[in-house]
Amino acid sequence: MGKSRFPALGPPWLGQWRSAAVKAGIIGRLRPPREASTVGGMSERIEINPRVCGGQPVIKGTRISVATVLEQLADNESWDSLLGGYPELTREDIQAALEYARHSILHTEITALDTA
Repeated sequence: MGKSRFPALGPPWLGQWRSAAVKAGIIGRLRPPREASTVGGMSERIEINPRVCGGQPVIKGTRISVATVLEQLADNESWDSLLGGYPELTREDIQAALEYARHSILHTEITALDTA
């Protein structure tokens, strides 16, 4: 069997690097949705746990990050292909990942970096 088209969930140091970069002001801070529980089904399907995938939002009960789902969709993977590659994933999980991303964008706080 050849190499899978579905990538690993990322190196373990990635979450630590992002946290350090945010603290140092190298990159902006992205806040999770404030009212995630009010978005239909999202809070039941997406979880953020510092012990799972470095605290990245993941599909609840898995180590599949929201970012992985979004990357696959951005690479023109069909929902059926995604579901075939990750059997534990459901259509509702994909929809929740998209809703999470939409809410995250709508509630992103952009701060200017000091250039001095």
